[in-house]
Amino acid sequence: MPRHFLKLSDLSAAEINRVIDRARALKAQKAALPQPFAGKTLAMIFTKNSTRTRVSFEAGMAKLGGHALFLHGDATQLGRNEPIADTARVLSRMVDAIMIRNDSHRDQQELARNASVPVINGLCNLHHPCQLLADLQTWIEHRGPLAGKTAAWVGDGNNVCHSWIEAAKLLGFKLRLACPAGFTPEADLLAWAGNAVESCADAASAVRDADLVVTDTWTSMGQEKEEAQRLAAFAAYTVNAELMALAKPEAIFQHCLPAHRGEEVSAEVIDGPQSVIWDEAENRLWAQMALLEFLLAA
Repeated sequence: MPRHFLKLSDLSAAEINRVIDRARALKAQKAALPQPFAGKTLAMIFTKNSTRTRVSFEAGMAKLGGHALFLHGDATQLGRNEPIADTARVLSRMVDAIMIRNDSHRDQQELARNASVPVINGLCNLHHPCQLLADLQTWIEHRGPLAGKTAAWVGDGNNVCHSWIEAAKLLGFKLRLACPAGFTPEADLLAWAGNAVESCADAASAVRDADLVVTDTWTSMGQEKEEAQRLAAFAAYTVNAELMALAKPEAIFQHCLPAHRGEEVSAEVIDGPQSVIWDEAENRLWAQMALLEFLLAA
C-alpha cells in the first residue's frame, strides 16, 4: 500500500524530523542534487489557485530529475463530475504520485483510498501539512531544536492552524492560540492535542515570551463574502511591533503568504528583522522535494 500525506500526523515525529533533515541536506547541496526521479511523474490537481505550492512541487520534481503535470480541476474530467475514485484509478496507472490542492479533505481521502500511488495534500479546508514541513524547517534552521519551545498562533483557527496543532502534539513544543470567538480550531483536534495546545484570551497572552509568532490571512480563498465580518472580528489580532515586543527578544515571525500588510500583520513586522518569511517560502521547495523522496521510496 502507498504512503499518503493528507495531514501532518500521517507521519510520526521521527519521520517528520527525517524529512526535515533531508530537506536541509538537499538545500545545502543545491548545485549537486541527486536525480532519483528520472522517468517519474507527479500529477498536480488544482481546484484552488496557487503560487508556492505549484512552483515548489513542479520545480522540485524537475530538480530531482522528474516531471510534474499541472491539472486544473476545470480542465479535467473532474470538472465534469467524473467520480473521484475513477480519477484516482486512472492517474495511478499513469503517474508515480498525485498532489491535490482543493477545498475538501473528504475528497482527498476518497482519492487516497482509491489510488495505488502516494497522494499528497497540497492544501484543503482542514489541513496544510506541506506548509508545516517548511515552517518547521525554517524554525529549526534559525533557532535549533523545537522541544520545549513556544509558538504563538494569532488569528484564524484555519487549516494552517490545524497543522500547527498537530505539529505541537507530535514534536513536543507548546502552541498558544489566540483566535476570536467563532473562529477557533476544530474541537476534536484540540481535544486530541491535549496540553500541547493552550487557548488564550487575547493575542498578548499568546505572544508573551514566545519563541515564534505566526499568523495567516484573515480571509482565505473562498471566504471573500465574509470579508467585512472577518475584518471586524479580527481587528484586535494584528501582529504589529507592539505585539511582537511581548515575545522573546530573539523571537522570529512567520507567515505562509500571501500576506495583507495592515491587516493580519503590519509592514514593519513582516518586512522587519525578525521576519523569516522569505526563507520560509523558499523552504517549501526543499521540504516538498524531501517529502517526495520519502513517499516514493516507501
